[in-house]
Amino acid sequence: MPTPTPPARLGLGLAAVGRPAYLTLGRDVDLPGDRSPAALQARTHELLDAATALGIEYVDTARSYGRAEEFLGSWLRTAEPVPFVASKWGYRYVGGWRQDVDVHEVKDHGEAAYESQLAESTALLGPWLRLYQVHSLTADSPLWEDRPLQHRMARLRAEGIELGFSTSGPAQAEAVRRGLALTVDGAPLFTSVQSTWNLLEPSAGAALAEAAAAGARVVVKEGVANGRLTDRGTPADSALAGAARERGVGVDALALAGALAQPWCTVVLSGAVTVAQLESNAAARDLVAGAGREWAAEEWVRPEDPAAYWSARSRLGWG
Repeated sequence: MPTPTPPARLGLGLAAVGRPAYLTLGRDVDLPGDRSPAALQARTHELLDAATALGIEYVDTARSYGRAEEFLGSWLRTAEPVPFVASKWGYRYVGGWRQDVDVHEVKDHGEAAYESQLAESTALLGPWLRLYQVHSLTADSPLWEDRPLQHRMARLRAEGIELGFSTSGPAQAEAVRRGLALTVDGAPLFTSVQSTWNLLEPSAGAALAEAAAAGARVVVKEGVANGRLTDRGTPADSALAGAARERGVGVDALALAGALAQPWCTVVLSGAVTVAQLESNAAARDLVAGAGREWAAEEWVRPEDPAAYWSARSRLGWG
């Protein structure tokens, strides 16, 4: 008999707690007025402790998430057990620890950026770094044609750190397929992909299923659509909100369960910024466990056109 697919796991992403501003609905309510590095480090540690208590064993961060790698590294020194740690390079945080700036991060997929950011990530995360990903690999990235950079990254893989990439935008499926087809010396360069998939934007699903079939880890980000698929962002009279009430959970749990139920999914990231949100997100696991991998929530919400979804996302304010 074929080996059954392991159930997808919940992970914790630190994008929303490593810097004072991020694209999440209602963040002004969820974070303290004091968003100093010390306050956000304390919040990050609180979330990581709660994640450990909930059995969450995968943590995702990035160079551009403000000081999230630093906050995570300081927590890892005494963590038990130690989670699987993934980070990303390719964007620089330029927000100056302010909320009222026009630009918060800048993309750079050049070799110099890779070298400098790898050094920064390894200095902060040391022996705990397990997966290093290209942040938002899109069609315009110079990495596709930069063979010296690809070979330099392959050397990191040979040293024992897995390589992956994340995707964004309406052309995610193309990026997933193209990224997993990249090879160096006859071997795939990447063995992990992180993409946006949620009930409003499921267009990358077929490509992610192909990735899983090829043996890649598939990580889902933005499963609650930056807060749009939560009690806060979903009309109370909608079918999705009604289905959540019937099951005694929040809309966020129902949305994340929809991702966890996908047979190609390995990890679904929670972007919680409070322990209560993380606990609410974690209820998604019980929904799927009680119904099997066939269960999904697509019947309660209509997907949006990908271009319209990403256009709406780009208009969200950095709260």
